[in-house]
Amino acid sequence: MTTREAEARRAAVLGSPIAHSLSPVLHRAAYAELGLTGWTYDRFEVDEARLPGFLAGLDAGWAGLSLTMPLKRAVIPLLDEISDTARSVEAVNTVVLTGDGRRVGDNTDIPGLIAALRERGVEKVEEAAVLGAGATASSALAALARVCSGPVTAYVRSAARADEMRGWGERLGVDVRTADWSDAARALTAPLVVATTPAGATDELARSVPEAPGTLFDVLYDPWPTPLAATWAARGGAVLGGLDLLVHQAVLQVELMTGRSPAPLAAMRAAGEAALGDSAGA
Repeated sequence: MTTREAEARRAAVLGSPIAHSLSPVLHRAAYAELGLTGWTYDRFEVDEARLPGFLAGLDAGWAGLSLTMPLKRAVIPLLDEISDTARSVEAVNTVVLTGDGRRVGDNTDIPGLIAALRERGVEKVEEAAVLGAGATASSALAALARVCSGPVTAYVRSAARADEMRGWGERLGVDVRTADWSDAARALTAPLVVATTPAGATDELARSVPEAPGTLFDVLYDPWPTPLAATWAARGGAVLGGLDLLVHQAVLQVELMTGRSPAPLAAMRAAGEAALGDSAGA
């Protein structure tokens, strides 16, 4: 065992609410597989108001942080540096704490989404649809900038959200077109559909799944499957879920925080599936 493997290092996920985060399960599984016996990974309930104080209290034993809502944008002014990927969507989900005390922000949601699609054989599509708007939708657009060669239609609930998504499209180099949520059933005919909405929002669309659907990426993982995902799979379409995104972005976080590569994707996915199975049976 090397000194680095035995060294006590800390990492954690921050957000609010945070109690049901699967990140500790995934990261701890990675540490066990990599033999990082001195590493720990916890979760802390932290909102925007508490974030500056939490960061100020971290000592040299900390290696990194995972961030979820509502901290992905609030953390940016508190960092010394952010990656181009994070800057492109103004969202940081990973903070690496360097040996010289610097805080470096990154975004693993975007490459994680791309990696999850690639794992399922989705390398390029001619068009795509995004259900919803917000931080996850902007990350989806950033990923689609590398996956989709044609237009992306975003289905949203307000003119303000439509303007926001078109703005992200201009910034990210994506041909974004917008449509009202009342027409969201039309989205399901696209070869790739990315659903970024909260639980329940797409349930009504399940009855509109076409007979030969393409690929659905629904970013939810609990409850799973969603009615939309279940119907999609029943009709033969390819389905990716929130666990696919969570695992792939966590793999990249582990590599950034530990300096070890590759992170153990299979072990992390198995741990996540087991945890969700336990939750469903509880």
